[in-house]
Amino acid sequence: MATDPNLRDLFDRDTPAMRRIDTASVIRRSKTRRLPAQVVIGGAFVLAVGGLGVAGLQGLGGAQSASDSAVSTLEQAPAGSDGGAKAATEGDATGIKRAPADRLNLCGGALAEVAPSATGLVLTVDFPGSPVGTAPVAGTATLTNTGTETVVGYTSPTPAITLSQAGTVLWHSNGPTILSIQDVTLAPGESLEFAASFAPVVCSTEDDTAEAFRSDLPPVAAGDYMVTAAADVSVDGVAELVTGPGTTVRIG
Repeated sequence: MATDPNLRDLFDRDTPAMRRIDTASVIRRSKTRRLPAQVVIGGAFVLAVGGLGVAGLQGLGGAQSASDSAVSTLEQAPAGSDGGAKAATEGDATGIKRAPADRLNLCGGALAEVAPSATGLVLTVDFPGSPVGTAPVAGTATLTNTGTETVVGYTSPTPAITLSQAGTVLWHSNGPTILSIQDVTLAPGESLEFAASFAPVVCSTEDDTAEAFRSDLPPVAAGDYMVTAAADVSVDGVAELVTGPGTTVRIG
C-alpha cells in the first residue's frame, strides 16, 4: 500500500490535493531512497560507514571508472604480463582512470612501480618472519606525512598488501571487504598506523578473474620475499595512490 502522503492525496478524490502534486518533494524522497544504490567503489564491498557520511565515498578508489579500468586490464592482459602494473600507473591527466589500490598488482604480473605521491604521504609496512604454510601473517602498515604541509583527507583502514619475489606478484589482498572510512589528518612528520596481513601463498591469473581466490593456494617455498602496501587516499577530492618502500620478510 502506498504510504507517501502525496500519493495518498492523489487517489483521494475528496481532497483538493488531487489537483496538486508536490513534485519537488516526491523527487527528493525518490533520490533519498535510491542513494545506497549509487555508492559504488572498486570491487565487492560490504559498506559500513557509521556516522562518517557517504558523500566522499564516490571519490575514493577512483569511483566506478577505476573499477572498469581494472576489469579491462584483466580481459586484455595475457597471463604473466605486466599489464596490471601498466594500467595501474597509467591513465589520463587526472589519474581517475587508473586501477584502485587493491588492483594495483595482479597475480603473476610484474610488481608495479609507482611514483611518490605529491602529497608527501608514504606507506610502509612491518611484518615478522613466518614458517612455511598458508596461515596469514599479521603486521602493520604505517602512513607517514614526509612533506612540508598538513594533509587532510580520508582513506580505507585496510591498505592493499602485496607479496612478491624478484619483482613478480605472488599474492595480493583480495575478496570482499568491509569498507569504512578512516579520517586522515597528518602534520609534517606525523604517522597513522593500520593493522595489515598477508597470506604466504601463490595465486595465479585465474584467481584474479574469479569472484574469490581459491582456498587451496599452494604455500610459497622457504626464502626471502618482499611485502609492500598501497592505499587510495582522498585529498582535496582527488584519490591519491600512496605507496612506499617494501620490507623483506623471511618465510621458513
